[in-house]
Amino acid sequence: MRNTILVGPMGAGKSTIGRLLAKELRLPFKDSDKEIEQRTGTNIPWIFDVEGEQGFRDREHAVLADLCLAGGLVLATGGGAVLREDNRQALRAGGYIVYLCTSVDQQLERTARDRNRPLLQTADPRRVLTELLAIRDPLYRSIADMVIETDERPPRMVVVEILERLRALEVHESLSRSALF
Repeated sequence: MRNTILVGPMGAGKSTIGRLLAKELRLPFKDSDKEIEQRTGTNIPWIFDVEGEQGFRDREHAVLADLCLAGGLVLATGGGAVLREDNRQALRAGGYIVYLCTSVDQQLERTARDRNRPLLQTADPRRVLTELLAIRDPLYRSIADMVIETDERPPRMVVVEILERLRALEVHESLSRSALF
């Protein structure tokens, strides 16, 4: 069974929506950031402080490559997972990719009290989020099988849309395979 992989910026709802989606699909849910923390025994801000962003990205790649091979799970990725080409290749090969798209305003609202986001520990988080989105949005779109807007939408409504679109993708793939024979 193919994975369903959620990509998008921080605050898009990947973890919340991922848990609900996994429950509906009756699949295990994995959050790549939580997996990194479990495997290292420490939190992400500490990894950034001690190893820098490059050290974190190396750890992230190892976890993503492993999880993408697992099959049959719902995976929420970190916002920067798409920055490396080898991650994008692993994600593409790993399953259906759902880009949860959200505005900078919504990101600010959803991450305002979260101290576990090293890139936002700055005087101007709006500027940081705007710059990150400008770089990452084209990368998310380049690998996405579907783009889903999450602004001002309840997570359950987003899950229903993802389920409908996943079924349509599976039907399309099934028809394409049968056309080959």
